[in-house]
Amino acid sequence: MAKVKGSDKLYKRLRDNGVRKRVARELSQLPGVGRAGKKAPKPARQALERLQAAVGELEKHTGRGDRKAAARKAARTRKRNQQSRSRAARKAAKTRARS
Repeated sequence: MAKVKGSDKLYKRLRDNGVRKRVARELSQLPGVGRAGKKAPKPARQALERLQAAVGELEKHTGRGDRKAAARKAARTRKRNQQSRSRAARKAAKTRARS
């Protein structure tokens, strides 16, 4: 039985996770690291950066990326609405006091 190369395993795993054939083939054929502790080759690092950027864009696009920002916006809206009600109440109190 023939041995399965590491790049073949990577290719199959990428394909199973929904990566297109051409992209999976190119990523699996990038040069690997020879020894532990060595820096990965530049093409591999660049490919990883591009993939991470794509994932970041997808997270922003789906709206699941930043719940904290949504919470801050909701807090600002509640504060603004409360100030508006307070202003209206003061104005009404002044009007009632004059009449």
